[in-house]
Amino acid sequence: MTLNILIVKTGSTIQPLLDKGLDFENWFADGLQIPIGRLFVCDPSKGEPLPDIERISGLIITGSPAYVTDEAPWNFLVADYCKNAIKLSKPILGVCYGHQLLAWALGGRVGFNPNGREIGTSEISLTGAAKDDSLFTDLPEQISVQVSHQQSVLQLPDNAVLLASNAIDPHHAYRIGETTWGIQFHPEFTAETTRAYIAARADDIQKENLNPEALIRGLRASPESASLLPRFVELVERKQKS
Repeated sequence: MTLNILIVKTGSTIQPLLDKGLDFENWFADGLQIPIGRLFVCDPSKGEPLPDIERISGLIITGSPAYVTDEAPWNFLVADYCKNAIKLSKPILGVCYGHQLLAWALGGRVGFNPNGREIGTSEISLTGAAKDDSLFTDLPEQISVQVSHQQSVLQLPDNAVLLASNAIDPHHAYRIGETTWGIQFHPEFTAETTRAYIAARADDIQKENLNPEALIRGLRASPESASLLPRFVELVERKQKS
């Protein structure tokens, strides 16, 4: 049976990385360990139509330079698509903007994080619920993750199960039902990718009384975070066979 994973692009990465021919779908393909030619890639922010949900085994919603609170018209299209996927028990992984878009679509609240921007390599703590979660099971209680965001999920949907948090963002990961996950961090990023984001945002970071040089010195690998992508593929495969 063919495994059809859809990458829903909600925008593109920063220009210095685009100039190198890199974008979100490339990193996800690498992390999922699936050739990019075997993935569906659709960017509804550019007016590209979403494929028939029946053709999809699972979907990933990417990060974006946009803000969910702008409520662009395509956000509503993606929200409805995700609701249909949930009804059909299609596994979903929302990342950064995708994490926020899922929460917004399902009744949560999204906005600028009152604790400010989070960028660099951060530590997050997994909740007790994560121990029994099919995506996060067997991970350490604390893991390193790559982050770059200003907005956050300020209030989870009523039926969400909190899976991870830290001092800056109390809602770093959650699950809805048994097949839908939102994660604020970037499992597709390496420390080098995050370094490029810090460099691109250096002026804004300094204006916010953050230290770009210190953030770069604090970068480190995040293998447990990266492991979530092949884990997600395994979940999609199991669901497809069930």
